[in-house]
Amino acid sequence: MKLRTKYILFVVILHGIAGVLSFFILAENKPLFLVAEAVILLSIFLSWQLYRQLIQPLKLLMQGTDAIRDRDFNVKFLRTGRYEMDELIKVYNQMMDALREERTKQEEQHFFLEKLIHTSPTGILILDYDDRIQQINPKALQLLWEGDGWQEGARRAAGGEPAGAGSEPGGEMESAANREVLGSSIREWAHPILQQISQLQSGESKTLTFNGALTYKVQKSHFIDRGFPRHFVLIEELTAEILEAEKKTYGKVIRMMAHEVNNTIGPVNSILQSTLQAQQNSELLTQALRVAMDRNNNLNLFMRNFADLVRIPLPVKTSIGLLRLLENTLELMRRRAGEKKIRFQLDAAGGDLPIRADLQQMEQVLINIIKNSMEAIEEEGCITIITAHHPKKLIIRDTGRGIPAELEDQLFSPFFSTKKDGQGVGLTIIREILLNHGFPFSLRTLAPGTTEFVIHF
Repeated sequence: MKLRTKYILFVVILHGIAGVLSFFILAENKPLFLVAEAVILLSIFLSWQLYRQLIQPLKLLMQGTDAIRDRDFNVKFLRTGRYEMDELIKVYNQMMDALREERTKQEEQHFFLEKLIHTSPTGILILDYDDRIQQINPKALQLLWEGDGWQEGARRAAGGEPAGAGSEPGGEMESAANREVLGSSIREWAHPILQQISQLQSGESKTLTFNGALTYKVQKSHFIDRGFPRHFVLIEELTAEILEAEKKTYGKVIRMMAHEVNNTIGPVNSILQSTLQAQQNSELLTQALRVAMDRNNNLNLFMRNFADLVRIPLPVKTSIGLLRLLENTLELMRRRAGEKKIRFQLDAAGGDLPIRADLQQMEQVLINIIKNSMEAIEEEGCITIITAHHPKKLIIRDTGRGIPAELEDQLFSPFFSTKKDGQGVGLTIIREILLNHGFPFSLRTLAPGTTEFVIHF
């Protein structure tokens, strides 16, 4: 029973009893009866005034309670002029001001944190208590998208289409991937980065390298939420920093080597040329001098190949048709392929594939990739070139001897080569150009006699 009801019931019973008792006085003493009735009426009036003074604060408290329950901290009360009531209203208004300021401060901090997470150059995954993905920022989606990781490798272990399949990185990909990823456990995905994350303990970090070119630092930590730990993961791409450090290192070595070789080759070639002109009648000496000049020229070419690594300019992107570029490249390589009985097969069912890229640099990339595929085929074989529109990518598949699994991570390392006389320059140049364009890529042997180089646009 409410306090108001109890009070009213008490007043009614009390005054009812007083009224009955005064009725018995009526027959014996009428003046006393009138005085008793006046006292009862005065008591009723005072009870009503007391009711208003006592119950009104309770009503205000109930309204304030409802406002707090509804998280409406803008409800404030005006002073009434009564001391006790005004003190209560003063304390309530101060409390509402403090709650409103605290909520505003928390909301501002929350929005700032959300903005910081959304625009962070580091990929961030926030997990719930069961290690399910509760939040993922755009950078993490981009990092997971790169290469075959998202489109080919980020399928659920049980099978199915990858998140955001058939969409470009950006708004459409982000919304589709978010719908697929949020609420799922990191253990449900076959993506190599997520697989590594699931094995990390809180406070651990690990550096991962994929396709011999993309390097990430993954760090797992936790925070306390409502008394229980929740994990979050930071994914930082180190590819650009590592490549820059590599380039500075081997750039200094190459420039030093090129300087010494050029200083030697120029004067030696000049001396050899003069000697050759003076000894036209000596056939044996002439042949020896020509051999020496050829070796000098080969050495000069050798050094120029290394120097190309540090002279690759930033791409000047224009809109180009990939199909036309492929046809021109295949025509250029067709004669050399015919000598080894290698067939070219171009599959462009979707028509031309427009991309934004540097025409000369992309031509150099295609020539190097096809050249490597031809060298991997010992005798007779086929090189298949496939263009796809959803998502945009180029696949160059050969029937060569393949890549040993233990060497896959070293393929794009500077000066590393699986060929007997290789310089390890071709794939490094390919890597540099594609990374400058922002085109994810991968090179792997899928099965014996099936090796693919995939470029995503």
